[in-house]
Amino acid sequence: MSSAAPGTRPHYFVPQPSRHPAMAAFGLFFIIFGAANWINGADWGRFSLLFGFLWLFWVLFSWFSDSIRESETGSYGRKVDLSFRWSMSWFIFSEVMFFGAFFTALWWMRSHSVPALGGVENALLWPDFKAVWPSVSAGATASPAGTIEPFETMTPFWLPTINTALLLSSGVTLTIAHHALREGKRGTTVMWMWLTVLLGFTFVCVQAYEYHHAYTEMNLKLSSGAYGSTFFMLTGFHGFHVIVGMLMLLFITIRLMKGHFTADRHFGFEGAAWYWHFVDVVWLFLYTLVYWL
Repeated sequence: MSSAAPGTRPHYFVPQPSRHPAMAAFGLFFIIFGAANWINGADWGRFSLLFGFLWLFWVLFSWFSDSIRESETGSYGRKVDLSFRWSMSWFIFSEVMFFGAFFTALWWMRSHSVPALGGVENALLWPDFKAVWPSVSAGATASPAGTIEPFETMTPFWLPTINTALLLSSGVTLTIAHHALREGKRGTTVMWMWLTVLLGFTFVCVQAYEYHHAYTEMNLKLSSGAYGSTFFMLTGFHGFHVIVGMLMLLFITIRLMKGHFTADRHFGFEGAAWYWHFVDVVWLFLYTLVYWL
């Protein structure tokens, strides 16, 4: 612990040695080990995967409980709050780079890879190949041998547009909740936060229905050439981030109901809000580049 005088908040907080990082790594090992064996035909791998997830969730619950207790007992001072803000900023920056890599891959395939396959160098090998994007049939994809089954491409109407409205609305309700918290209106904050969580949950449900429709009625799958792989990688990873953000907002809402946070000290709320607005912005890029162009 820090050497602050009794009754005062420490300038820096030095936590006691923790078992949580090692235990989290233990759970991650079983997640990766189980997933690797399951996708390679070993049915027992799913049990390892399930055990790893359950173990990791228990560790995270214990870890976060300790952090919340430290915060609520006044162990965190201004320097700690500043370090949290920098940490969240760098984390979101890393997420920007993560999605930037996938958006760059999409741009490279559309602007370089597919046109190159349709160039004069490959005309003798694949004379009937059509370098078009998005590809919708065998022979018009980056698989001229016809190994990709015909499929339909996804349009912005209507499920993606509905999801766009849901996410944008959730950003508005979250901002209203933030202003209510800064004004000390806890009941109003909780109400708007529950609405934000509901909008996020609805987004995930609509996307799940969209995936079911794509697989069963459009024959659009992860294996549907470059179009299918980029579509599901981008929308799938974004959907995962929506789930993570929704859980963050859910736990923040529960903490608000327990009396945590004040009008002046609520970075836990702000950090989750930053992340949610980041998810909103990524979806706007995704909605434009994947569904419209």
